[in-house]
Amino acid sequence: MNVKKIVLAGLFIALEVISTRFLSIQTPVLRIGFTFIPTALSACILGPLFAGITAGLADVIGMMLFPAEGAYFPGFTLSAFLAGAIYGLFFYKKPVRFWRVCLAVLIITIFVNLGLDTLWLWMLTGKGILGLLPARMMKSAIMFPIQVITIQVVWKSLAASLKHRLSFGGTN
Repeated sequence: MNVKKIVLAGLFIALEVISTRFLSIQTPVLRIGFTFIPTALSACILGPLFAGITAGLADVIGMMLFPAEGAYFPGFTLSAFLAGAIYGLFFYKKPVRFWRVCLAVLIITIFVNLGLDTLWLWMLTGKGILGLLPARMMKSAIMFPIQVITIQVVWKSLAASLKHRLSFGGTN
């Protein structure tokens, strides 16, 4: 286990918890924020498995430190893990390409955010899926270009610097 990876994972967990709990707008069925940035960056640097674990741990730790209304629900931890892993599959050791960012964000938006997260909310709230979807779809439509542009700009601006400073000398 690489000490640098563990330290970076801890840093990304802290960034995800802070951005989720303090820098997001939260309603019972929507969260609007920039948690995707540390998740995507951890995927670029740590790879799919570590990014997934980091995102999942951030969800669990965030819930333990700052419990929201209701009990902990593991479905959202699975969603966080999958988002980190998907970003990792598209970004880790790959060139910065606009289509790659679009595809990763699209898959996460459709299958994780609109699919699984809506399912988890239905299970928790009992509200009909068709009642939950319109607001969630609108939020996703607004956030999609914001996520794509933000990830593209941040990844591109940090790619050269990260390549030299964070070489791990091994594989994931």
